[in-house]
Amino acid sequence: MAKLRFQALGELMNRAPKEVVFPGKMATDYFGELVFGKAAMAKYLSRDAYHAVKLANEKGEPIDRKMADNVAAGMKAWAIEHGATHYTHWFQPLTDATAEKHDGFIDFGENGNMIEAFSGKLLAQQEPDASSFPSGGIRQTFEARGYTAWDVSSPAFIVGTTLCVPTIFISYTGEALDYKTPLLKALAAVDQAAVGVCQYFDKDVRKVHANLGWEQEYFLVDQALFQARPDLMLTGRTLMGHSSSKDQQLDDHYFGSIPERVTQFMIELEIECHKLGIPVKTRHNEVAPNQFELAPIFEEANLANDHNQLLMDIMKRVAHHHKFEVLFHEKPFAGVNGSGKHNNWSLQTDTGVNLLGPGKNPKGNLQFLTFLMNAVAAVYKNQDLLRAGILNASNSHRLGANEAPPAIISVFCGSQITGMLDNLAERVTDQKMSPEEKTALKLGIGRIPEIILDNTDRNRTSPFAFTGNRFEFRAVGSTANCAASMTALNAAMAVQLEEFKVDVDALIENGVKKDEAIFQIIKKLILESEAIRFDGDGYSEGWKVEAAKRGLTNITCVPESLTKYLDPQSKKTMVSTGVMTEKELHARVEVEMEKFTKKIQIEARVLGDLAINHIVPTAVAYQTQLIQNVQGLRDIFSEKEFNELAGARKELIKTLSNHVSAIKLEVGKMVEARKRCNVLEDETEKAFAYDKEVVPYLEGVRKHIDKLELIVDNEMWPLPKYRELLFFR
Repeated sequence: MAKLRFQALGELMNRAPKEVVFPGKMATDYFGELVFGKAAMAKYLSRDAYHAVKLANEKGEPIDRKMADNVAAGMKAWAIEHGATHYTHWFQPLTDATAEKHDGFIDFGENGNMIEAFSGKLLAQQEPDASSFPSGGIRQTFEARGYTAWDVSSPAFIVGTTLCVPTIFISYTGEALDYKTPLLKALAAVDQAAVGVCQYFDKDVRKVHANLGWEQEYFLVDQALFQARPDLMLTGRTLMGHSSSKDQQLDDHYFGSIPERVTQFMIELEIECHKLGIPVKTRHNEVAPNQFELAPIFEEANLANDHNQLLMDIMKRVAHHHKFEVLFHEKPFAGVNGSGKHNNWSLQTDTGVNLLGPGKNPKGNLQFLTFLMNAVAAVYKNQDLLRAGILNASNSHRLGANEAPPAIISVFCGSQITGMLDNLAERVTDQKMSPEEKTALKLGIGRIPEIILDNTDRNRTSPFAFTGNRFEFRAVGSTANCAASMTALNAAMAVQLEEFKVDVDALIENGVKKDEAIFQIIKKLILESEAIRFDGDGYSEGWKVEAAKRGLTNITCVPESLTKYLDPQSKKTMVSTGVMTEKELHARVEVEMEKFTKKIQIEARVLGDLAINHIVPTAVAYQTQLIQNVQGLRDIFSEKEFNELAGARKELIKTLSNHVSAIKLEVGKMVEARKRCNVLEDETEKAFAYDKEVVPYLEGVRKHIDKLELIVDNEMWPLPKYRELLFFR
């Protein structure tokens, strides 16, 4: 292993940036050229087929089989013209990865000759094997049938020589087995609920879209060094490794000059993304060494999520061209900042209005205040559901550390908006406004545009922060499928808006004027959700104490957080909206519990193997050298001289021996703990057992290995060190 490490370092020294071949034109000239979007559909589809797809996308109208055949024929012609030879249904099972099965555009014709074929039936629905995907007990292993069905709202695209058709994935009995299906239902629910509220202000609103802008953070490591680290290869993070003497202390990496080799990677990545219609726009160095960020222009949430999943796959392939490996794990290196995937969320009407953007007049501002406070109230009532959607085995290493929001869900509004809300809250709930007071209030709200655009600060310690015209859900992890958090958030918002409309309508029916009724319910929401609003330092110990006093939950145990999916409030949010059935909700919890257990199980096995088969033999070999050195000193020096010279060496030998013994003891205990946990059949019980009995050993074993790294001969150490992994040029 030590030899492999130095071979990897030698290869790194000779690494030169790969030259990227530019398309020879502006990004706007080739943007979306590998996407079967509106321009391609207009060219390759009949007018009726194009109209059918448009109606299906905008109004949910079904596409009949004849029209599907027409669409499939045009899509096939376009794909073949762009070099495609195969097609696949591209879906997002609960494995945290995308899935695809490729079929060729070939079939036997009527005369037995080979023809190119792709029918509406193949476009609309296929039947992949569902038995090997996580189902949470919905499907038994022997029950293999599952269906993928075309998602018309997300355009097909070409990767390599394969036409990819985005689809949902459901069981034979109709339950969701993926991330996309619940997301689409949540987006439909918030659309319907938001339109009802919007029509208080604008009767022309017919549709509301949820927008998403993700910010993808990631690390790059040299491929050769990555392959010399089995823990990185198998778990995505370093299970051992002492901090480098220099890492991020000087803040010199953040927004610094991007290394040339990384720039070449980024250039090629952007070219490939733009061809696939992914509107990536921003790139920069992040806080930790070799950490970077990529962000796009905001899009409709379902399409944005598809693009993020596609991007993560593209990043891995492009990175290999430049001899890099991409690390998406939330905490691949101890002691330096981890990675998140901030989800910027907003709602926009079909009339072009951002509902979380301050309006230019009092009426528009009242609409803004309505949606702002409904969002705050939704987060307050569903804090445990939102956390359950983001807290997993990998993100648990990041949440609560001093580079990420805490596990306490809170909302940052900024001092100006907070002050305005507090002023509103001083009124008695059922007190009728005077005309003067209402005018003054409206004028106060009318100052919001200037306040937000110029004076609203940002709070990086807040899990859910208002940033001027949107909320930024900062607690989402870098490995995550955004659909999990976006499903929970949009479902929560849908329920909250429905309740808001019921309350407002009840007041109107009792003779209260519309604006007055809206103000009264907003005031009620301000008071009810006051506890969730926090503009201070989320990293501080004082906030934990204060949050507990406010009744906010602080759950860092992953299995405990996952059980909150099944709380009455979570069930109300997810089931009443039709986003998930209760059966699907229970299945989702079982899947997540099993994933948590298996990830910890893999980490424990990898750590045990590396500790016993690599670290301990290396430490013993070095110890043997020291013993031989001490014996040699005894042979050539007098007893007095020997005692003076050998004391420090003997202490070092003893220290090595103690760490080796501790590692062997801790690994043995960890193995026994795994055995006890593995006999448990209930997935929830097993996850809790792994969290309590196995997880602590991961840190315990690591502590002794990291101490050994500091004292064992550098040329003998078998694994690339942090200073080598985190610094390259």
